Amino acid sequence: MGRGYLSYTMALILQALENGYRYGFEVMTVTGLASGTVYPALRRLEDASYVVSKWESQAQAQAEQRPARKYYEVTTEGSDALAEARKRFRLLEQLEPLATGKPATQGGNADGQ
Repeated sequence: MGRGYLSYTMALILQALENGYRYGFEVMTVTGLASGTVYPALRRLEDASYVVSKWESQAQAQAEQRPARKYYEVTTEGSDALAEARKRFRLLEQLEPLATGKPATQGGNADGQ
């Protein structure tokens, strides 16, 4: 991936992260992209220093009876690259920021009901 250039898909994923969707499954839910697209893209974004990641504690995951999540955060470089991408891809502005702490799912409320 060239420095400063993001494909639409990469920009969409970065936009989701910047809007508060912090882990891969949330990004998949809000963007509609498949895991085979999202997770490799997250690795490439991290390799490019556009995002940083951190695993949550095992204790937290166990308390919620699920596998540990890897949380992603957009870096300053990533924000700059996303700002450039927004100039090229106007549809990125339609992805709403996370407001409730949980992403909305299609056909239901934020709890998937």
